[in-house]
Amino acid sequence: MDATIKRLLGQTRTIAVVGMSSRPTRAGYYVPAYLQTAGYRIIPVNPALDSALGEKAYPDLAAVPEPIDLVLLFRRPEDVPPHVAEAIAVGAKAIWMQSGIVNEEAAATARAAGLDVVMDRCMMVEHRRRSAR
Repeated sequence: MDATIKRLLGQTRTIAVVGMSSRPTRAGYYVPAYLQTAGYRIIPVNPALDSALGEKAYPDLAAVPEPIDLVLLFRRPEDVPPHVAEAIAVGAKAIWMQSGIVNEEAAATARAAGLDVVMDRCMMVEHRRRSAR
């Protein structure tokens, strides 16, 4: 898992954030905000938002008009499968389920389609850990 995380942090450029929040106190806001300052391109995906972090928001992954390297999920575990199916359909390379999010069935589906999968890890924490070395 650590090798996958290291590779994803190094190779990812564009992150679609499903469940992006407009509230700065929520992980669905401050984690993508941190990742944006670390140099990643953040694409907010939330049908309730017009924009976030200075970027146009999209209602779903299918509406994003550019290639997506990684889909970062801030959704309840039971809500993950349709987003994984969308990520596969749009050609994303990886799925990252934020801390507290585990869906083994969705992970197996993603892996079977050739996507890398990280579950129950905070992308911000993992980035900070590797940047501190």
